[in-house]
Amino acid sequence: MRKSSSKRSPKVKSTGSRLKALPWAALLQAGMAFGKRWRGLSERDRARLTQLTRERLRVQHGRLGNLSTREREELRKLVRKLDVKGMGRDMLGQFRGAGRRKRR
Repeated sequence: MRKSSSKRSPKVKSTGSRLKALPWAALLQAGMAFGKRWRGLSERDRARLTQLTRERLRVQHGRLGNLSTREREELRKLVRKLDVKGMGRDMLGQFRGAGRRKRR
């Protein structure tokens, strides 16, 4: 017979379970932040970024190394304009402390 313990051992959460625990409101906010930055690009930049990622990477099996040097530089330039790092910093403030409770 197995003894049942009243104390449960802490379980390590997998990335998948953490993702499932992420509140939908936070995902919506992340999508809105990305959309705002996406709309900040010019129509030409949006079209070229879409073309590079969708068409070129699909043909190249998702390997950036298979893009030409010029295309990689162009992709880097467009991603910098999109400011993904800035979006991450903006979102960090919303996610930080999401699981914390205030001490009394």
